[in-house]
Amino acid sequence: MGWRDMISFCPTPNFRNMFQGRRDGPELGCRHTIKSHGAELARKHKFDWLILLLLLVIEIILYIIHPFYRFVGEDMMTDLKYPMKDNTVPVWSVPLYAILLPVSIFILFYIRRSDVYDLHHSILGLLFAVLITAVLTDAIKDAVGRPRPDFFWRCFPDGNDEYDRWGNVVCHGKKSDIKEGHKSFPSGHTSWSFAGLGFLSLYLSGKIKAFDRRGHVAKLCITFLPILAACLVGVSRVDDYWHHWQDVFAGGLLGLVVATLCYLQFFPPPYNTEGWGPYAYFRALEQISSSNLQPVNVVSMAVQGSESTNDTKQYCR
Repeated sequence: MGWRDMISFCPTPNFRNMFQGRRDGPELGCRHTIKSHGAELARKHKFDWLILLLLLVIEIILYIIHPFYRFVGEDMMTDLKYPMKDNTVPVWSVPLYAILLPVSIFILFYIRRSDVYDLHHSILGLLFAVLITAVLTDAIKDAVGRPRPDFFWRCFPDGNDEYDRWGNVVCHGKKSDIKEGHKSFPSGHTSWSFAGLGFLSLYLSGKIKAFDRRGHVAKLCITFLPILAACLVGVSRVDDYWHHWQDVFAGGLLGLVVATLCYLQFFPPPYNTEGWGPYAYFRALEQISSSNLQPVNVVSMAVQGSESTNDTKQYCR
Protein backbone atom coordinates (compact mmCIF):
# COMPACT_ATOMS: atom_id res chain seq x y z
CA MET A 1 0.00 0.00 0.00
CA GLY A 2 1.50 3.36 -1.05
CA TRP A 3 1.56 6.68 0.76
CA ARG A 4 -1.59 7.80 -1.08
CA ASP A 5 -3.54 5.16 0.79
CA MET A 6 -2.42 6.71 4.06
CA ILE A 7 -4.08 9.97 3.09
CA SER A 8 -7.43 8.26 2.80
CA PHE A 9 -7.73 7.41 6.48
CA CYS A 10 -6.59 10.81 7.79
CA PRO A 11 -8.89 13.84 8.07
CA THR A 12 -8.45 16.74 5.67
CA PRO A 13 -5.32 18.65 6.72
CA ASN A 14 -5.27 22.28 7.78
CA PHE A 15 -3.43 23.73 4.77
CA ARG A 16 -2.74 27.12 6.31
CA ASN A 17 -1.00 25.67 9.35
CA MET A 18 0.94 23.19 7.26
CA PHE A 19 2.48 25.72 4.88
CA GLN A 20 3.30 28.00 7.78
CA GLY A 21 5.37 25.17 9.25
CA ARG A 22 3.04 24.46 12.17
CA ARG A 23 1.85 20.98 13.05
CA ASP A 24 -1.84 20.79 13.70
CA GLY A 25 -2.12 17.44 15.42
CA PRO A 26 -5.90 16.92 15.50
CA GLU A 27 -6.14 17.66 11.78
CA LEU A 28 -3.21 15.43 10.78
CA GLY A 29 -4.02 12.38 12.86
CA CYS A 30 -6.15 9.35 12.19
CA ARG A 31 -9.58 8.94 13.69
CA HIS A 32 -9.47 6.20 16.31
CA THR A 33 -13.01 5.69 17.55
CA ILE A 34 -14.48 3.63 20.36
CA LYS A 35 -15.98 1.27 17.78
CA SER A 36 -12.74 0.71 15.86
CA HIS A 37 -10.15 0.67 18.67
CA GLY A 38 -12.04 0.76 21.98
CA ALA A 39 -12.13 -3.00 22.67
CA GLU A 40 -8.46 -3.49 21.87
CA LEU A 41 -7.48 -0.54 24.06
CA ALA A 42 -9.52 -1.83 26.98
CA ARG A 43 -7.84 -5.25 26.70
CA LYS A 44 -4.39 -3.69 26.75
CA HIS A 45 -5.20 -1.82 29.96
CA LYS A 46 -7.32 -4.42 31.73
CA PHE A 47 -4.79 -4.72 34.55
CA ASP A 48 -4.85 -0.96 35.06
CA TRP A 49 -8.61 -1.10 35.52
CA LEU A 50 -8.23 -4.01 37.95
CA ILE A 51 -5.76 -1.95 39.97
CA LEU A 52 -8.33 0.85 40.06
CA LEU A 53 -10.84 -1.55 41.58
CA LEU A 54 -8.25 -2.63 44.13
CA LEU A 55 -7.59 1.02 45.05
CA LEU A 56 -11.33 1.53 45.46
CA VAL A 57 -11.57 -1.42 47.87
CA ILE A 58 -8.60 -0.12 49.86
CA GLU A 59 -10.18 3.33 50.04
CA ILE A 60 -13.44 1.89 51.39
CA ILE A 61 -11.54 -0.04 54.05
CA LEU A 62 -9.54 3.02 55.08
CA TYR A 63 -12.75 5.04 55.36
CA ILE A 64 -14.45 2.44 57.55
CA ILE A 65 -11.67 1.71 60.05
CA HIS A 66 -11.14 3.89 63.09
CA PRO A 67 -8.37 6.49 63.04
CA PHE A 68 -5.71 6.78 65.71
CA TYR A 69 -7.26 8.47 68.74
CA ARG A 70 -4.53 10.97 69.56
CA PHE A 71 -4.09 12.31 73.07
CA VAL A 72 -6.13 15.49 73.52
CA GLY A 73 -5.55 17.32 76.81
CA GLU A 74 -7.44 20.15 78.42
CA ASP A 75 -4.76 22.71 77.54
CA MET A 76 -5.14 21.77 73.87
CA MET A 77 -8.84 22.65 73.78
CA THR A 78 -8.17 26.35 73.22
CA ASP A 79 -7.73 25.76 69.48
CA LEU A 80 -10.40 23.04 69.27
CA LYS A 81 -13.50 24.92 70.46
CA TYR A 82 -14.73 26.24 67.14
CA PRO A 83 -18.44 25.66 66.49
CA MET A 84 -19.69 22.65 64.55
CA LYS A 85 -21.03 23.70 61.14
CA ASP A 86 -22.40 21.97 58.08
CA ASN A 87 -20.18 21.57 55.04
CA THR A 88 -20.39 24.45 52.58
CA VAL A 89 -19.29 21.93 49.94
CA PRO A 90 -21.21 18.68 50.67
CA VAL A 91 -19.34 15.40 50.51
CA TRP A 92 -21.64 14.06 47.78
CA SER A 93 -20.75 17.01 45.49
CA VAL A 94 -17.01 16.27 45.44
CA PRO A 95 -17.21 13.38 42.90
CA LEU A 96 -19.47 15.55 40.73
CA TYR A 97 -16.97 18.34 40.16
CA ALA A 98 -13.76 16.35 40.67
CA ILE A 99 -14.67 13.39 38.42
CA LEU A 100 -17.87 13.83 36.41
CA LEU A 101 -17.10 17.40 35.31
CA PRO A 102 -13.65 16.52 33.88
CA VAL A 103 -15.03 13.36 32.26
CA SER A 104 -17.76 15.38 30.53
CA ILE A 105 -15.08 17.69 29.11
CA PHE A 106 -13.05 14.68 27.96
CA ILE A 107 -16.13 13.41 26.14
CA LEU A 108 -16.60 16.78 24.41
CA PHE A 109 -13.04 16.61 23.09
CA TYR A 110 -13.68 13.03 21.94
CA ILE A 111 -16.77 14.16 20.02
CA ARG A 112 -14.65 16.79 18.30
CA ARG A 113 -11.59 14.66 17.52
CA SER A 114 -12.81 11.02 17.63
CA ASP A 115 -9.64 9.96 19.41
CA VAL A 116 -10.36 7.04 21.72
CA TYR A 117 -6.76 7.08 22.98
CA ASP A 118 -7.29 10.57 24.36
CA LEU A 119 -10.65 9.67 25.91
CA HIS A 120 -9.48 6.41 27.47
CA HIS A 121 -6.19 7.70 28.86
CA SER A 122 -7.67 10.93 30.20
CA ILE A 123 -10.38 9.04 32.11
CA LEU A 124 -7.92 6.39 33.31
CA GLY A 125 -5.41 9.02 34.41
CA LEU A 126 -8.08 11.04 36.19
CA LEU A 127 -9.39 8.02 38.11
CA PHE A 128 -5.88 7.01 39.10
CA ALA A 129 -5.16 10.55 40.30
CA VAL A 130 -8.31 10.72 42.40
CA LEU A 131 -8.13 7.21 43.86
CA ILE A 132 -4.41 7.30 44.64
CA THR A 133 -4.95 10.66 46.31
CA ALA A 134 -7.91 9.28 48.26
CA VAL A 135 -5.94 6.26 49.49
CA LEU A 136 -2.96 8.39 50.53
CA THR A 137 -5.19 10.96 52.20
CA ASP A 138 -7.25 8.51 54.24
CA ALA A 139 -4.19 6.43 55.16
CA ILE A 140 -2.51 9.55 56.56
CA LYS A 141 -5.75 10.62 58.26
CA ASP A 142 -6.06 7.31 60.07
CA ALA A 143 -2.39 7.23 61.05
CA VAL A 144 -2.15 10.83 62.31
CA GLY A 145 -5.54 11.16 64.02
CA ARG A 146 -5.30 14.95 64.35
CA PRO A 147 -8.40 16.48 66.01
CA ARG A 148 -10.50 18.90 63.99
CA PRO A 149 -10.95 22.55 65.06
CA ASP A 150 -14.49 21.72 66.28
CA PHE A 151 -13.35 18.65 68.23
CA PHE A 152 -14.53 19.97 71.61
CA TRP A 153 -18.19 20.03 70.56
CA ARG A 154 -17.90 16.65 68.90
CA CYS A 155 -16.46 15.19 72.08
CA PHE A 156 -18.65 17.14 74.54
CA PRO A 157 -21.87 18.17 72.77
CA ASP A 158 -23.35 19.39 76.07
CA GLY A 159 -20.33 21.57 76.80
CA ASN A 160 -19.29 19.59 79.91
CA ASP A 161 -15.75 18.41 79.37
CA GLU A 162 -14.33 15.38 81.13
CA TYR A 163 -10.79 13.97 81.37
CA ASP A 164 -9.17 10.82 82.72
CA ARG A 165 -6.32 10.63 85.23
CA TRP A 166 -3.75 11.18 82.46
CA GLY A 167 -5.53 14.28 81.29
CA ASN A 168 -6.90 12.75 78.11
CA VAL A 169 -10.45 13.46 76.98
CA VAL A 170 -13.30 11.13 77.91
CA CYS A 171 -15.76 11.82 75.11
CA HIS A 172 -19.48 11.23 75.50
CA GLY A 173 -20.62 12.49 72.09
CA LYS A 174 -21.83 10.51 69.09
CA LYS A 175 -19.35 7.86 68.03
CA SER A 176 -19.53 8.91 64.39
CA ASP A 177 -18.81 12.55 65.29
CA ILE A 178 -15.88 11.55 67.47
CA LYS A 179 -14.50 9.30 64.74
CA GLU A 180 -14.69 12.12 62.19
CA GLY A 181 -13.23 14.48 64.75
CA HIS A 182 -9.90 12.64 64.55
CA LYS A 183 -9.58 12.97 60.76
CA SER A 184 -8.37 16.50 60.32
CA PHE A 185 -4.99 16.02 58.60
CA PRO A 186 -4.88 16.25 55.63
CA SER A 187 -8.07 17.68 54.13
CA GLY A 188 -9.87 15.11 51.99
CA HIS A 189 -12.10 17.64 50.25
CA THR A 190 -9.03 19.65 49.24
CA SER A 191 -6.89 16.74 48.11
CA TRP A 192 -9.71 15.27 46.00
CA SER A 193 -10.43 18.68 44.51
CA PHE A 194 -6.83 19.35 43.53
CA ALA A 195 -6.43 15.82 42.18
CA GLY A 196 -9.47 15.99 39.89
CA LEU A 197 -9.47 19.67 38.97
CA GLY A 198 -5.67 19.80 38.84
CA PHE A 199 -5.71 16.97 36.29
CA LEU A 200 -8.36 18.88 34.34
CA SER A 201 -6.23 22.02 34.39
CA LEU A 202 -3.25 20.15 32.93
CA TYR A 203 -5.49 18.53 30.33
CA LEU A 204 -6.91 21.87 29.21
CA SER A 205 -3.43 23.42 29.12
CA GLY A 206 -2.34 20.82 26.62
CA LYS A 207 -5.48 20.87 24.52
CA ILE A 208 -5.65 24.66 24.04
CA LYS A 209 -1.82 24.90 23.75
CA ALA A 210 -1.57 27.40 26.58
CA PHE A 211 2.24 27.40 26.39
CA ASP A 212 2.67 27.80 22.63
CA ARG A 213 4.86 30.93 23.13
CA ARG A 214 2.37 33.21 21.39
CA GLY A 215 1.58 35.17 24.52
CA HIS A 216 -2.18 34.51 24.75
CA VAL A 217 -2.73 35.09 28.46
CA ALA A 218 -6.44 34.36 28.05
CA LYS A 219 -5.53 30.69 27.66
CA LEU A 220 -3.90 30.74 31.09
CA CYS A 221 -7.09 32.16 32.58
CA ILE A 222 -8.97 29.11 31.28
CA THR A 223 -6.44 26.70 32.77
CA PHE A 224 -6.47 28.52 36.11
CA LEU A 225 -10.24 28.22 36.54
CA PRO A 226 -10.17 24.60 37.83
CA ILE A 227 -7.31 25.48 40.21
CA LEU A 228 -9.28 28.47 41.49
CA ALA A 229 -12.29 26.25 42.15
CA ALA A 230 -10.10 23.80 44.08
CA CYS A 231 -8.63 26.65 46.12
CA LEU A 232 -12.09 27.90 47.05
CA VAL A 233 -13.03 24.42 48.23
CA GLY A 234 -9.95 24.44 50.44
CA VAL A 235 -10.86 27.85 51.86
CA SER A 236 -14.36 26.60 52.67
CA ARG A 237 -12.88 23.81 54.79
CA VAL A 238 -11.17 26.36 57.03
CA ASP A 239 -14.23 28.62 57.10
CA ASP A 240 -16.42 25.69 58.16
CA TYR A 241 -13.96 24.85 60.98
CA TRP A 242 -13.53 21.30 59.72
CA HIS A 243 -9.81 21.76 59.09
CA HIS A 244 -6.78 23.72 60.17
CA TRP A 245 -4.97 25.68 57.45
CA GLN A 246 -2.09 23.17 57.54
CA ASP A 247 -4.54 20.38 56.68
CA VAL A 248 -5.75 22.27 53.61
CA PHE A 249 -2.25 23.18 52.45
CA ALA A 250 -1.04 19.59 52.75
CA GLY A 251 -4.16 18.20 51.04
CA GLY A 252 -3.87 20.61 48.12
CA LEU A 253 -0.18 19.86 47.64
CA LEU A 254 -0.78 16.11 47.81
CA GLY A 255 -3.61 16.18 45.29
CA LEU A 256 -1.77 18.42 42.83
CA VAL A 257 1.44 16.36 42.92
CA VAL A 258 -0.43 13.08 42.36
CA ALA A 259 -2.49 14.63 39.55
CA THR A 260 0.67 15.85 37.81
CA LEU A 261 2.40 12.46 38.06
CA CYS A 262 -0.67 10.60 36.78
CA TYR A 263 -1.13 13.06 33.92
CA LEU A 264 2.49 12.68 32.81
CA GLN A 265 2.03 8.91 32.66
CA PHE A 266 -0.28 9.33 29.67
CA PHE A 267 0.36 12.78 28.20
CA PRO A 268 3.42 14.88 27.36
CA PRO A 269 3.90 18.03 29.48
CA PRO A 270 1.51 20.84 28.44
CA TYR A 271 4.44 23.01 27.31
CA ASN A 272 5.59 20.29 24.89
CA THR A 273 4.89 20.84 21.19
CA GLU A 274 2.94 17.56 21.22
CA GLY A 275 1.27 18.27 24.55
CA TRP A 276 -2.19 18.28 22.96
CA GLY A 277 -2.35 14.46 22.58
CA PRO A 278 -1.55 11.30 24.56
CA TYR A 279 1.60 9.27 24.00
CA ALA A 280 -0.48 6.36 22.70
CA TYR A 281 -1.91 8.52 19.89
CA PHE A 282 1.55 9.37 18.56
CA ARG A 283 2.68 5.77 18.87
CA ALA A 284 -0.30 4.72 16.77
CA LEU A 285 0.65 7.26 14.09
CA GLU A 286 4.24 6.02 14.13
CA GLN A 287 3.09 2.45 13.60
CA ILE A 288 0.90 3.53 10.69
CA SER A 289 3.72 5.55 9.14
CA SER A 290 6.30 2.77 9.55
CA SER A 291 4.02 0.26 7.82
CA ASN A 292 4.26 2.27 4.59
CA LEU A 293 6.96 1.49 2.07
CA GLN A 294 7.64 5.18 1.45
CA PRO A 295 7.80 7.98 4.03
CA VAL A 296 4.94 10.40 4.26
CA ASN A 297 5.57 14.13 4.48
CA VAL A 298 3.17 16.88 5.34
CA VAL A 299 3.41 18.86 2.11
CA SER A 300 2.76 15.86 -0.12
CA MET A 301 -0.29 14.99 1.95
CA ALA A 302 -1.63 18.50 1.50
CA VAL A 303 -1.11 18.41 -2.29
CA GLN A 304 -2.60 14.99 -2.93
CA GLY A 305 -5.80 15.34 -0.86
CA SER A 306 -7.93 12.47 0.43
CA GLU A 307 -9.18 9.26 -1.17
CA SER A 308 -11.76 6.60 -0.42
CA THR A 309 -13.23 5.89 3.03
CA ASN A 310 -13.00 2.13 2.55
CA ASP A 311 -9.21 2.28 2.39
CA THR A 312 -9.28 4.45 5.49
CA LYS A 313 -11.00 1.84 7.65
CA GLN A 314 -8.87 -0.97 6.27
CA TYR A 315 -5.58 0.83 6.92
CA CYS A 316 -6.36 2.20 10.38
CA ARG A 317 -7.07 -1.31 11.59
